[in-house]
Amino acid sequence: MRHGEVENPTGVLYGRLPGYHLSDLGRKMADRVAEHLAPRDITHVVASPLERAQETAAPIAALRNLEVATDSRLIEAANVFEGSPVAPGDGAWRRPGAWVHLRNPVRPSWGEPYVQQVVRMKAALDAARDAARGHEAVCVSHQLPIWILRSFVEGRRLWHDPRKRQCTLASLTSFTYLDDEIVSVGYSEPVIDLVPPHLRAGGAKGAGA
Repeated sequence: MRHGEVENPTGVLYGRLPGYHLSDLGRKMADRVAEHLAPRDITHVVASPLERAQETAAPIAALRNLEVATDSRLIEAANVFEGSPVAPGDGAWRRPGAWVHLRNPVRPSWGEPYVQQVVRMKAALDAARDAARGHEAVCVSHQLPIWILRSFVEGRRLWHDPRKRQCTLASLTSFTYLDDEIVSVGYSEPVIDLVPPHLRAGGAKGAGA
């Protein structure tokens, strides 16, 4: 699951920065997804250590009297532009000094390598599978690492147009295992009616995550 909407009044790429919590709308998204998942056989809930992910996971766990486990491998991807504004025309990448970080979009050169994201996210997913063996687990993470893992599993190239990521706020990307192997991937948007229209198709202003 991707976390809900974040309170980000200055419109920065918050990335791994601490102190970014769910907005009122984000909390409503989290509560709604918890209700949506109520019938599921969930025995394990785990989240990225960042506040927005922990807060999204909390109502899902609370409905089942579970504790939210923390797995640092579910964290947002590192990015050198973290803390910079991301509105059109005022982003840090407009400055010549930042261009060196844009030299290789395939790796990418501005942040954590895509392959590294795949390795850690797959390890976190396998650990959740083991913790809920025979049942279901919910892992709360962030847009880019979720999309990169899905792209790897579905056999797509890892470098991509961020505007085309299918991973809206509070969406569910589901990986089904048969024994220890992933056999299918699903995607759903249980609270799409709550997602602002400009945030329904991948990256947008203030989307760090």
